[in-house]
Amino acid sequence: MEKYRIKTFNKIAAEGLSMFDERFTVGPDVEDPHGIIVRSAKIDTEKFPSLYAVARAGAGVDNITLEKANAKGICVFNAPGANANAVAELVFVMAGIGARNIHLAIDFCKTLASLSDKDLAGQVEENKSRFKGFELAGKTLGVIGLGQVGVRVANGGARRQMRTIGFDPFPALENIHMLSPDVTLARSLKEVLRHADILSVHVPSNEKTKGFVNSDLLAQLPKGAMLINFCRKQVFDEEAVLSALDSGRLSSYITDFPTSATIKNPKVIASPHLGASTEESEEQSAVMAVKEIIAYMEHGTIIHSVNFPLAESIPGDSVHTRLIMINRDTPGMIGFASQTIGSHGINIVSYLNESNGAIGYNIIDCENPIPAHVIDHIEAHEGVIRTRTINYQI
Repeated sequence: MEKYRIKTFNKIAAEGLSMFDERFTVGPDVEDPHGIIVRSAKIDTEKFPSLYAVARAGAGVDNITLEKANAKGICVFNAPGANANAVAELVFVMAGIGARNIHLAIDFCKTLASLSDKDLAGQVEENKSRFKGFELAGKTLGVIGLGQVGVRVANGGARRQMRTIGFDPFPALENIHMLSPDVTLARSLKEVLRHADILSVHVPSNEKTKGFVNSDLLAQLPKGAMLINFCRKQVFDEEAVLSALDSGRLSSYITDFPTSATIKNPKVIASPHLGASTEESEEQSAVMAVKEIIAYMEHGTIIHSVNFPLAESIPGDSVHTRLIMINRDTPGMIGFASQTIGSHGINIVSYLNESNGAIGYNIIDCENPIPAHVIDHIEAHEGVIRTRTINYQI
């Protein structure tokens, strides 16, 4: 069995890394890796010539060059849901801080450190009204994006006696099934915006969602709404948000992505990208990412990929060689591969083909070894992006 080189970026939880056995060489100093496990570091997939896969120990993959990965046949994984609870919990912690002006109240208390208990008590009674806030219960929470995090935020709002309205233009049924019956599923974005006292956005960061929260969207919110950003900085038009704060359209902006412009604004409450920073979520994300990499290296199977289709298949005892063929999703590829392999006297035990509309992924199990010249012939086809062979009987 081939020994695989796995390069790590950032600190990956030991609970995940301990799952690698002697078949893997793992660490931050590994050169020319077959696989990468990463949290937040920028990964240019083009810089690693032997790379098969990248696993992001988290949900967002905007730090990985997806288009380049597609062009080279590199599978990119993420860990959906592994940090969802951590993010959702922090949303309500921060919303509570904003609603009750806790950050300002704490800063005030720190100024009283030199006073006697009697004088301190007097200052507390005299000034506490300055920090009067509001309760979350009874307010309308709007949630845009009902993925793993968004569903948990919506359900959390309902548990806090908030009127909760959620919207997702492309909802995944497995997530919607998790939604509390106390959450109203909106039929349009406008329905959420016009009612939301507090708006929490949980959409993925990509080219389509860049600047999604803009001046037109913000203009549809009730005056004095609270805006929450625990998805990604790029999803929000920062200038539009600051303008809405200045005009009073927004009462506050709570974000996990501070910038030099936002932290200067007194109506902004920023945390330093803490959404997934819990021991539990880091462990779960690492374990999920490592499982994905091991399955892909060992059998070429795919779960939770953001650019390749789902493909799960365990080889039978009679399989000598597993051929992975990654191709552009064009007609005739299955027939081409089957005919090419069969014409060389190689018996195909099973053939799995999956597609996501852009990438075709083929797992072809054979009883015989596949000669190099057959692989070369397959790779020469203009529709083929990449092939890979996994040998089970050496």
